[in-house]
Parts: sequence; structure tokens; C-alpha cells
Amino acid sequence: MSATYREAVAVFDSAETLDAAVFTLETHGFDRAAFSLLASEEAVEQKLGHRYQLVKEVEDDPAAPRDTFYSRISRLEATYLPAPALAAIGGLMFTGATVALPAVIAAGGGFVLGAALGGLIHQHYATRVKEQLEHGGLVLWVSLRDAALEETALEILRAQGGHDVHVHEMPA
Repeated sequence: MSATYREAVAVFDSAETLDAAVFTLETHGFDRAAFSLLASEEAVEQKLGHRYQLVKEVEDDPAAPRDTFYSRISRLEATYLPAPALAAIGGLMFTGATVALPAVIAAGGGFVLGAALGGLIHQHYATRVKEQLEHGGLVLWVSLRDAALEETALEILRAQGGHDVHVHEMPA
């Protein structure tokens, strides 16, 4: 007998309702690592060998590629925290230098690099959200550690605006 695990599935009509559902799940004992989203359209097509018309076609497919879920807060952190951190590192590299210009240049370069990385993360997320909404919604998978959490997950997903909410078993 092969090992399996259970997960809850829900489809959301906006990134805001998805974020609200995940936040509520987290406040009810679910770990961040329990959440995953459908990967990009390109990744799905590459992995499955075909395009999907509706997310419903892939929500129960164990082969559908997934991405880690990053909450709105995590995306904001990725956008704004690398810039000052990299700027500080650039400045620290030149600590003790007698001329301040190299430190300013290094800090500015760190800021630009951090802002660019944050922008790429935001763009990737925005593109994926747009693609999936065009195909029926944002799929959220929630890994369930035990039966007690199953009912909690289903209630929260429905209350936060999820539709097509159900549980399925997946191969481990």
C-alpha cells in the first residue's frame, strides 16, 4: 500500500481573499509550509504536456506543479527589505575607508539590486495571479496534518470566500 496524505483544496476569486484565508488558517494553527499554489501556466504546460482551460482541471492532479505560497506580508518584505539590507552591506564593506564616496556608491548599488529583486518577485506573483484568474481562480492547497485540522480548514476556506472547497488524498 502506498503512502498518502490529505489536503484541502479551495479556489479563490482574488488575491485578497486568498491572503485573508491563509492568514486565518495561520491564526488557527496551520504552518506556512502547509500552503501551496498552482505554478505558472508555462510550468504547468511543461510538466503536464498540455495547457489547462480551467484551474478545476488541475486542482486534483498530483502531477500539477506547485509554488510556495508567499503571503502579502512576505511579498512586501521581499520587495522592501533587501534594498536597505544590501545597502547596509555595501556600506559595511567600506567601513573604515577614508573616502565616503565608495561607501555611498556601494550602498546605492545595494539599494538598486534589492529593489530590482523585489520587483521581480512582485512581477512573478502578479503574472501568476492574472493567469490563474483568467482560468477560473487561484487554487490553494493546504496540507493537513491530522483529521482535527481537516474540518477547521474546510470551514475557514468556505468562510473566507473559497469555492469548490474539498479534501483529497495525494500520493506521498
